[in-house]
Amino acid sequence: MPTSFPDAYRLDKKRLAAAFNRAAPSYDRHAVLQQTVAMRMLERLALVKIAPRRVLDAGAGTGYATALLRRTYRPEALVAFDIAHGMLRQARRHAPSFLSRQSYLCGDLERLPLAAESIDLAFSNLSLQWCNDLDRVLEEFSRVLTTQGLLMFSTFGPDTLSELRASWAKVDSRVHVHGFADMHDIGDALIRAGFSGPVLDVERFTMTYPDAYALMRDLKTIGAVNAAQGRHRGLTGKGDLTALVNEYERFRCDGVLPATFEVVYGHAWVPEAGVRAQDGSTVAAFPIEQLRSAIKVRFPH
Repeated sequence: MPTSFPDAYRLDKKRLAAAFNRAAPSYDRHAVLQQTVAMRMLERLALVKIAPRRVLDAGAGTGYATALLRRTYRPEALVAFDIAHGMLRQARRHAPSFLSRQSYLCGDLERLPLAAESIDLAFSNLSLQWCNDLDRVLEEFSRVLTTQGLLMFSTFGPDTLSELRASWAKVDSRVHVHGFADMHDIGDALIRAGFSGPVLDVERFTMTYPDAYALMRDLKTIGAVNAAQGRHRGLTGKGDLTALVNEYERFRCDGVLPATFEVVYGHAWVPEAGVRAQDGSTVAAFPIEQLRSAIKVRFPH
């Protein structure tokens, strides 16, 4: 399938959960991009006339988007779902009270522990890339959403961390950067899962760093560790790290090193029973950078 990757790129979910658990206490101080993308998604949702009673924040992390969804829709039920218990503990601390209608579920997006047709809006901010089977995840969203329910998501595209990927490729042949699905393949997967009216677009962010070590520290701080099966299982040698740093220097511009993040945004609907899902030719896809200049986000150092 177009959305699958070689076994070397298959993710170790236990390693991911452990990394996110460790990152949870300090996550909000470093998740600049994740928070920015969440706001972009809410801007898109503002253009859609919906009044969901039951909302799922799939991949809620520490609850940043959960709080935005609560204030925007004031739903009867709001579920914060994440693979890491530590993240959900932080999200619970952000909730208005223990008597709120917000609940917390820990699990895997590929096996949502929710009843069929129990959610009106599924919102997933930069979480799909942590799944091994995109088709399975989208089928799960289709299952739990009500008729005419909406899926709104963002995920990373294949240009993400292209500089880091290219630099490591000069050092060895192991997997150092995860595989990310192309926007058009995601659109096709939405159709296969039975969704209707999919719309997708792309935005590229450029983070800047003083050196490659700072980039890798930031990734580790938010839990974005290398969890691919094809990763090197031992400690990376000093020689390899030095080689990586030297290779990354090729990308230095205006005194800093860039790190590209390609963000794919999408939304689609669950059609009424008997309505055939649209074919891939109906997917509306356009690069958002044609409408505005690429945004540069700089981390404070």
